[in-house]
Amino acid sequence: MHYATLGEAHRDAAGRIDNAILVLHWTGVDARALLTTNYTNALFAPGKPLDARRFFLIFPDNVGHGRSSKPSDGMKTAFPNYGYGDMVDLQHRLVTDVLGIERLRAVVGMSMGGMHAWLWAQAFPDAMDGIMPVVSLPMKISGRNLLWRRMVINAIRSDPAWNNGRYEEPPKGWLRAYEIHRMMTDSVPHLQSIIPDIDAAEQFLKAARAHGESADANDVLYALEASADYDPEPRLASIKAKVYALNFSDDELNPPCLNAFDRLMPLVPHGRFVTQEASGETTGHSTTAHPRLWSAHVADFMRALEDLKSTIDVGEN
Repeated sequence: MHYATLGEAHRDAAGRIDNAILVLHWTGVDARALLTTNYTNALFAPGKPLDARRFFLIFPDNVGHGRSSKPSDGMKTAFPNYGYGDMVDLQHRLVTDVLGIERLRAVVGMSMGGMHAWLWAQAFPDAMDGIMPVVSLPMKISGRNLLWRRMVINAIRSDPAWNNGRYEEPPKGWLRAYEIHRMMTDSVPHLQSIIPDIDAAEQFLKAARAHGESADANDVLYALEASADYDPEPRLASIKAKVYALNFSDDELNPPCLNAFDRLMPLVPHGRFVTQEASGETTGHSTTAHPRLWSAHVADFMRALEDLKSTIDVGEN
């Protein structure tokens, strides 16, 4: 399991690391997507909410992704199946067994990473002060979000060129399916503005196919099927950590019209949710790739954790 870090670990009077934050990527990318200039400038630079001068930031490549073990390393469909529970368990072993951290200040995750944050708070309730899930709902994947996943999975598995994972070049079923995936992660208003005619639509699809060619179909298949075990709803009341959930009003994968947070967040003892309104700059679910548009919410979350820490410190004194 590959990981990267920013900043330095700080130890309290008892020798425990007390400034670690786990930052979790979304499906199909790896830690490098979070170490780009736009993320650094918006979140990790001096004075920003996750200032690397103050915090020890941990960026794992989740199993099946990036430079961690994955089907495309050679095993193809002989690679062991894994679920979100397995991914979170490996993250926890990295944090505790490898890095020696007993308690995280926070877990911050985007999309798949946000779903992992919900699972962290349930599986390891005393392992963090707070979690910030971005564009992820605390409920089993269903509806449109489930349909597009099944469409992509079925398009890969039903393509004869996939050959049970033993293909020599990207199966066309996957490349066509990625077009659906790319559309679903954008917003209706943004697509309306950038695709006024057939030529623009073809350029959009051409770019999507080119991006799809850079991914491995088996890796994608495993990553999508891994979400089948995700179902945090029954244990929301068990969460001890402070929760700050963020969604975007133009997110077509987790549409606010479902009122999921209105229904479920009251079950979370220390939970808060915010739905950020769309603007001319937002792009639906993929707004996660533009953290400057939502970094103010990360600042709010970190201030809440500082207030919590101050309260605890006063109580101990």
